[in-house]
Amino acid sequence: MSAGLQTIIYPVKDLTGAKAVFGALLGVEPYADTPYYVGYKAAGQDVGLDPNGHAKGMTGPVPYWHVTDLADRLAALLAAGAELLQDAQDVGNGRLVASVKDADGNLVGLLQDPVS
Repeated sequence: MSAGLQTIIYPVKDLTGAKAVFGALLGVEPYADTPYYVGYKAAGQDVGLDPNGHAKGMTGPVPYWHVTDLADRLAALLAAGAELLQDAQDVGNGRLVASVKDADGNLVGLLQDPVS
């Protein structure tokens, strides 16, 4: 099951510059501000800046579909012909992410929050 698109991650080369732009755009301070990730919550969306995104194969913003069973959805995407970019990884506190590329080169992210 999917809860829809709720997160988008932008690969950035200049984290300081990107923080200024997205801070101005969203009008909020980041909830996470580290050298490896800056995250904002605005209008029900998570917007993230990843200074290592390009090195991970991100060619542009990646929409993350929130799912209840990341392993199941990832397996289904791979069986349907998607190419694995990032296998399931815990990015902190039990939050899992993974990403694939479809046949047209579109990036698709999956995100599973820990069960509370």
